[in-house]
Amino acid sequence: MKIGIKRAYAAPSPEDGARFLVDRFWPRGVKKENLELVAWLRDAAPSAALCHWFGHDPARWEEFRNRYRVELHSQATALQPLRQALARGMVTLVYSARDEQHNQAIVLRDFLLESQTPARKARK
Repeated sequence: MKIGIKRAYAAPSPEDGARFLVDRFWPRGVKKENLELVAWLRDAAPSAALCHWFGHDPARWEEFRNRYRVELHSQATALQPLRQALARGMVTLVYSARDEQHNQAIVLRDFLLESQTPARKARK
């Protein structure tokens, strides 16, 4: 299972595979056609309340990760397009946060990798 992470402000490339925007809000100043997305998975992003609470404060990172993972467990339907695309090949999670070390795409990637079925893990 190959999952990349890329900021919305970085140029798309063929190596990205299927690109999914995983932000609750549209990235400022970015035109839809410039992102080259398969889909905008707004419901796979952290809730607006969680985003507001986190505020991209690195001191809140661990608690944000925990809270977002709880939300992800209840979002099976929202994650289905990602799981289907991953079964076909490379997927890139697109996000707009400035902080490349503390953002929801990292948590979502880790969640998807950890929650893959044992049969898929064995095929790696």
